[in-house]
Amino acid sequence: MLHFFKIMQKIELKIFGLSYSHSQSSAYALILDEKKGSRRLPIIVGGLEAQSIAIEVEKMKPARPLTHDLFKTFADTYGIRIKEIVINKFHEGIFYSALVCSDGTNEIELDSRTSDAVAIALRFDCPIYTYESVMASAGVVMEIEDEMDIETEAFKEEDENELEILNLKELEEALQNAIDNEEYEKASLIRDEIDSRKNQ
Repeated sequence: MLHFFKIMQKIELKIFGLSYSHSQSSAYALILDEKKGSRRLPIIVGGLEAQSIAIEVEKMKPARPLTHDLFKTFADTYGIRIKEIVINKFHEGIFYSALVCSDGTNEIELDSRTSDAVAIALRFDCPIYTYESVMASAGVVMEIEDEMDIETEAFKEEDENELEILNLKELEEALQNAIDNEEYEKASLIRDEIDSRKNQ
C-alpha cells in the first residue's frame, strides 16, 4: 500500500526550455523541470505547439489569437477555470495528460495531449504536475543546460549576422513585422538582440 501511494505521489514541474529535436524532423523537445529535485522530463512536441508555448513563455502578443488563446477566452467567458494539469501516464513513449477543470461547482478531468495541456497551463497560470511513476519511467538527470533555450539554433545561425547590422529602430520595426507575420521564433531572437543592446 505504501508503494502505491509513493508511485501516485504528485510532483510539481516547471518549464525549463525548448530545444530543437535532432531525433524527429520539425519537432521540439520540451524540457520540464522537477521543482523539488534534479530530474527533468523531456517531451517531444510538434512545431505549432512549441510555438504556442514559446509565445506565452516570452509574453508575446500575436496579431491573431492562437488556438490555445481562443480556448482561454472561451473558458473565461463561461466561468471555467483550469485548476491544474497532470501528466498522468507514460506508455510506449507517449505521454498522456489531463486538464482538471472547475466551474466553481463541478470539477471534471478532460483528456489532453501533453503539448496542448502545457500551452493551456501557461495561459491559466496553473501548476503542472506528474506522478512519481511517470517521472521514474521517463525522467532523466540532465547536467548540460546551455543548449536548452527557447530560440532554435537554426534561427540563431541564419539571422544573427543579419541582426547585427541593423540599428535599434530597424530592429524594433523588424520585431513588429515578425509578430505581424506570426514568425514568433524570429521575433524572440530579435527581441533578445534589442534587450542585449539596451543593457550594454
